[in-house]
Amino acid sequence: MKVSFYLYDPSVAAAAIFAALYGLCFFGTTYLWLKHRAWVCLIMVVAAAMESVGYISRCISAQNQDNQSIYVLQFSLTVLAPLLVAAFCYILFGRITYLVIPRESRTFKLIWVPPRFVTPIFVFCDILALFLQLIGAVMLSSTDASDSDAQEKIDRGKDIALIGTIVQLVAFGLFTFVAVRFNFTSKRFEKSTYEQYHGREESNNRFNVVEGAALQAERKPSMNPNWRALLRVVNIATILILVRTIYRMVEFTEGNKGYVNEHEWCVYVFDALAILPCFALFVAYHPGKYLPYLGFRVPKHAR
Repeated sequence: MKVSFYLYDPSVAAAAIFAALYGLCFFGTTYLWLKHRAWVCLIMVVAAAMESVGYISRCISAQNQDNQSIYVLQFSLTVLAPLLVAAFCYILFGRITYLVIPRESRTFKLIWVPPRFVTPIFVFCDILALFLQLIGAVMLSSTDASDSDAQEKIDRGKDIALIGTIVQLVAFGLFTFVAVRFNFTSKRFEKSTYEQYHGREESNNRFNVVEGAALQAERKPSMNPNWRALLRVVNIATILILVRTIYRMVEFTEGNKGYVNEHEWCVYVFDALAILPCFALFVAYHPGKYLPYLGFRVPKHAR
């Protein structure tokens, strides 16, 4: 007798729709990644690919509900992909603070996190959460119900995944508060950024190409004066990821017999539908339009 790994009858149509939508996000993020040479945006390309493949796998899994390998694949990819989106938000926020706030103003009081370690601290927590959730997700989705110690494995996997989710929730909850708060405290730097940007344009008009290039190398890079639009996108994305993280924590806490595990609509409303706008927003407001440096490291003269 074949045993389904789902506690409901999964919808092939719903999985196909989100596979297509995330597929469009993948092509959009890949195109803009190459167009702007925004190499750090590779994180979003990988995340979009994971979501797309995850829901394609879910389509196949919905038609082969007893196939453990496909079930593990779709579950793991859709659980882990949002953590990469979270890491991308950490990195963008760190870049914005470095490029917008003058060095003498980068204080703990302003950001509530040591400015130099904004990205490292949160990315480390994200990697730890990803590692724990990966182990937990694989243990939960790969346990055979017929095993004599199946319940023990399920409980252990649930606990590990839950710890990973709690780590992510605490770190991302703090980050969400810091990022949203900075949306208001950063207004003081908007005027100086605007003047710097237009002052740079005037300087470049007065100097020849060689002198202009030298000036550009010596001075701090100019930001797009509309950089706060990107900051607002980061704020929206963090809130959406936070909602999704809370959902996953409830899922792992309830266990296999919980409400969210027995109703498929929860997966699509609180995970698939919550994360999709993050990709759409970063396509519409691509960082390449706002930030001057999007390599894997910010040059020393730009810090």
